[in-house]
Amino acid sequence: MTTAYLCVLAAALMPYVFTSLAKFGGGKRYNNYSPREFLDKQEGYQKRAHWAQLNSFEAFPAFAAAVIIAHLTGAEQSYIDTLALAFIGIRVVYGVMYIGNFAALRSVVWAAGVGCTVALFLAGA
Repeated sequence: MTTAYLCVLAAALMPYVFTSLAKFGGGKRYNNYSPREFLDKQEGYQKRAHWAQLNSFEAFPAFAAAVIIAHLTGAEQSYIDTLALAFIGIRVVYGVMYIGNFAALRSVVWAAGVGCTVALFLAGA
């Protein structure tokens, strides 16, 4: 198992960290009977944590595909691992920026994550 593959697992689990903050972080008691309605009614950092969760789910497929494609095209393993670790670190920072309501900085960090994904796609070219 490569470091990059473990990063795919980390990226797959990351949205659940953010949704836990959205569901269990505030004063309102979580309602498992209608979780989507509950999350839509959240405010402040809990609402932003929910949005970070959604964005994490959106970013995951391209990242996972990029890691697999980089492996299949014979890219150097250390390069793949470095980009995958950078992606995970960037996505953690992205979540913190999102939850902390740092919109402009969050967009810069988001672009860095996309850059890692693109670099992974092109790594074996």
